[in-house]
Amino acid sequence: MSVHREARCRGPYGGEGGQADGAHCSDPAVFEIVRYRMPPLPVCPVHLGPALLMASGVLWPPEIRLIGRI
Repeated sequence: MSVHREARCRGPYGGEGGQADGAHCSDPAVFEIVRYRMPPLPVCPVHLGPALLMASGVLWPPEIRLIGRI
């Protein structure tokens, strides 16, 4: 878990680079959502649910990993 301590939330849409609309959360990421042919999406507890519904490439059923602690 120590590798991801500095990870920041990228939710709820999971855009990368210039397409990071909606990724303005500065909270630390606690979960990581596995996505199809995309890097995993680090999210905080507040954005976990919205990211499962709105982020691109989310697998179904979703695969969620705990990467940090609140």
